[in-house]
Amino acid sequence: MPPINIPGMNPNTLSTVRDLLRYAVTRFNREKLFFGHGSASAFDEAAYLVLHTLSLPLDKLEPFYDAKLLPDEVEAVLKVIERRAMERVPAAYITGEAWLGDYRFTVDERVIVPRSFIAELIPEQFAPWVADPDGITSILELCTGSGCLSIMMADAFPNAAIDAVDISPDALAVAKRNVADYEMEDRINLVQSDLYEALPKKKYDLIITNPPYVNADSMERLPQEYRHEPQIALAGGADGMDLVRRIVDGAAERLNRNGVLMVEIGNEREYAEAAFGDMELTWLSTSAGDDMVFLLTASQLKKR
Repeated sequence: MPPINIPGMNPNTLSTVRDLLRYAVTRFNREKLFFGHGSASAFDEAAYLVLHTLSLPLDKLEPFYDAKLLPDEVEAVLKVIERRAMERVPAAYITGEAWLGDYRFTVDERVIVPRSFIAELIPEQFAPWVADPDGITSILELCTGSGCLSIMMADAFPNAAIDAVDISPDALAVAKRNVADYEMEDRINLVQSDLYEALPKKKYDLIITNPPYVNADSMERLPQEYRHEPQIALAGGADGMDLVRRIVDGAAERLNRNGVLMVEIGNEREYAEAAFGDMELTWLSTSAGDDMVFLLTASQLKKR
């Protein structure tokens, strides 16, 4: 590994995990990096990157603070810090992995970095909207990306078969790897489709989606970190609702009588209310408030 050259700094002055962590936090703050892909702060991001690069447990920073590092270990960490700082690549693309709760997923630039408020609701099995989790036998996830939500739902609903749909063959290749890693091939069926188009005429107990929903004005202002992600997975048209409208319009004929549709729309509640306000959307509580995920029942959709 060729030595890294950082103007004004002698890498030999950094010898411990504590040294590298302090340097990384300073570096990230000075570059005014954006943290929206799993870490909440420069410290959290620095700790994750340092521990991952050194193959140390991600949940055990304290015992290693003052561990002396070999020169090539220091070099490896510095390279990662500089790439994050200068290229503004999301940390998940640098490490090749992303976490949702206790779940680890393989990711690269073919998929957006997994992040979802729906993921917070899955361990509770969508209570109280799903009264009998064992009775859920069919789930459709639209815009699956890396397959993360389908994998989590397969654990939460053990009797369910899941169709996981994406328009991107590149995204489905990543999802296939993750489904195989969790040995879910017999539970999760990956389908290349433009939403419902290539699906058989079947009905589902649940339809879940975290679709592209960023409105055009917001797309113009995205931090550089987001521009490394596939833009097809982010851009939702002028008001962010282009795909959401199609998902809602097609859901009625795809849901069982007591079925439920859940849609994540991030910060676009205003546009969602404008598009579907006549349907009395139910907003679900998440760690970011009651504005991120809405729910519609099959009976509501059939009245539309």
